[in-house]
Amino acid sequence: MVVKILGTGCTKCKALEKKIEELKSKHALEIDIQRVSDLNDIMAYGVMMTPGLVINEKLKSVGKVPKDEQILTWLQEA
Repeated sequence: MVVKILGTGCTKCKALEKKIEELKSKHALEIDIQRVSDLNDIMAYGVMMTPGLVINEKLKSVGKVPKDEQILTWLQEA
């Protein structure tokens, strides 16, 4: 499973990345975490506010850091 964090390095982007890393290790998840910081690549997903969260090429969240439970639900659905 591929998880992409869309963002240029803002505070929320770093918080989302840290949260994904923590969930990955805590729940032994088999995910490949990719950071997307190029603005053109970010806008290709239709994201105008960062951070963006993409799971298996499906945009799940924009402009906020979702709660752990919500992220886990999305990961289990993927």
